[in-house]
Amino acid sequence: MPRHASAVPPAILVLEDGRSFHGRSYGAEGETFGEAVFSTGMTGYQETLTDPSYHRQVVVMTAPHVGNTGMNDEDPESRRIWVSGYVVRDPARVPSSWRSARSLDDALREQGVVGISDIDTRALTRHLRERGAMRVGISSADTTVEALLERVRASGEMVGANLSEAVSTAEAYVVPAVGERRFTVAAVDLGIKANTPRMLSERGIDVHVLPATSSIDDVLAVQPDGLFFSNGPGDPAATTAQVELLREALQQGIPYFGICFGNQLFGRALGLDTYKLKYGHRGINQPVLDRTTGKVEVTSHNHGFAVAWPDGVPLDDSVETPYGVASASHICLNDDVIEGLELRSPDGALKSFSVQYHPEAAAGPHDAAYLFDRFITLLEDDA
Repeated sequence: MPRHASAVPPAILVLEDGRSFHGRSYGAEGETFGEAVFSTGMTGYQETLTDPSYHRQVVVMTAPHVGNTGMNDEDPESRRIWVSGYVVRDPARVPSSWRSARSLDDALREQGVVGISDIDTRALTRHLRERGAMRVGISSADTTVEALLERVRASGEMVGANLSEAVSTAEAYVVPAVGERRFTVAAVDLGIKANTPRMLSERGIDVHVLPATSSIDDVLAVQPDGLFFSNGPGDPAATTAQVELLREALQQGIPYFGICFGNQLFGRALGLDTYKLKYGHRGINQPVLDRTTGKVEVTSHNHGFAVAWPDGVPLDDSVETPYGVASASHICLNDDVIEGLELRSPDGALKSFSVQYHPEAAAGPHDAAYLFDRFITLLEDDA
């Protein structure tokens, strides 16, 4: 049940550059730290909260009114809420949906997620756009700005953080094919969302979801027709074991499909660098050009790092790698960030590919669902 305003304690939000905001506690009371990022989605907050890619991030919602439809038991994308903190302007007083099982405020409190409401999220978002994503603290336990700022600056940074193993499954499991089984895929869980293996299984794939710590022997043990790397949190430059796994798989000619974090690790496996974006892409309304078809799709994003193209090489050109010829297949139309990679053999046959965004959506538009069909075609051609 919603708390009466008089029972809600004050809270503060302090960025590492000293900018502060005063509001009211939302969700659990206490103190939290993380990287301040903003999400531009007008809806889909439950899927955002339960996306493991947001581990150790404090999410600022740019939509002014959040919590209208409450929280249900059907739409979570993982076993828990992963955000380190949550920032909203006007929380819904009462959820209004026949599917709602609890309010957003109650869900945050139940899972110990510290948040803040009643602040100017537009001003905060503009600050992050101008200055870039940075460390932040939220506290309803100590509302002294100077003391909280000191603790913010002592907290961990996202650069250099290897986080995928913290959010991955501990044990392998199988999502069986719907209908006739056509292929078997080893899906390495770096922070996988529930809708991803679901969409693969709907296309006749037995999906063996493996822990992030899996070796090439673990992958080969399921006799896969293809390899998949999921989305996930952290700095791709610090995630070295999975890059080595992918290189071994590419060396053996296993077809590969990666999304989000899986795109960044694919780039590093091919010998490309990655870098941290100023404030990242987060939300469900990002325009991307598929250069292989010329089509523009509106896509769902959540990433703070991206693949860097080699200096001096035009983005339209391909580069030679130990595994084939790589090219940038997708480009963000807002800022020209690489949003997809392809690996082809010298004769032009597609061997592997990846995209930086979330074709499984959840939440978001379904423009990019064709990528799962492209993976099926790749597996068919390799059979």
